Parts: sequence; C-alpha cells; structure tokens
Amino acid sequence: MIRHIVMWRLAADDEAQRSADAEVIRAELEGLVGVVPGLRSLTVRRNEVAAEHQYDVVLEAEYPTLADLDAYQVHPAHQAAAAKVRARVSARAAVDYEI
Repeated sequence: MIRHIVMWRLAADDEAQRSADAEVIRAELEGLVGVVPGLRSLTVRRNEVAAEHQYDVVLEAEYPTLADLDAYQVHPAHQAAAAKVRARVSARAAVDYEI
C-alpha cells in the first residue's frame, strides 16, 4: 500500500477567500474517490494551526501500488482537479511512502 501526502500553502491573503479556496480543494480532490481507479481513499483537511512556517491544507491518499499512484497522477479527472488546486496555492510539498 502506498500513502501519498501533499501539503499546500494557500495563495490568498484574505481569510474568507482562504476558507473558500480550501473548500474548493477539498471538494475537487475528495470527489475523485470512486472516479479514479486504484484510489482507495483520499481526505483533504485544513490546518487548525495558523503559523507562518506551516502549510495550510493537507491531502492524505492511499493506493494499492505505485503504479496506481502513477495512473492517478495522469488521470484526466485528477488533471482537471489539480488545475483548480494550482490556481489557489503558492507552494506544494509531497511525500509518498509504503505502508
């Protein structure tokens, strides 16, 4: 099993916009469960601690294999959701590991 973790910093300065952007990211990406083959689970959550050095939003997803993660990355539904995410963030970090 592969766990995929992604963190983003939101680009907006206004808190109302940041909340709205975090919700768009959550809805877009969580909506991929059941759409992208091999995607076992995916959750998106907002950081509860607002600190300059921390990221604002985190994604945790699980895939049976690295091949499933690779297929997710290029799936058209993920590509469309990722474009909406990129429009709302200023930084991204990711890590993938076997569980």
